Amino acid sequence: MEADKGDRLVVHGRVVGEHDRVMEVVEVLGPPHSPPFRVRDERGHELIMVPGPDSQVEHPDER
Repeated sequence: MEADKGDRLVVHGRVVGEHDRVMEVVEVLGPPHSPPFRVRDERGHELIMVPGPDSQVEHPDER
């Protein structure tokens, strides 16, 4: 999974009724374009994350 600063990381809900979580990539901490990523969620909280198979990256030009 590759991402750059400014991309959106969407983590899909895994159970019925759970909403997708949308986060903005604010920093790439791994090798170029690779996890881990520092992300900011809708509430402004930042965390470091390695996305799993239930995630996808949306690039600004794809929205």
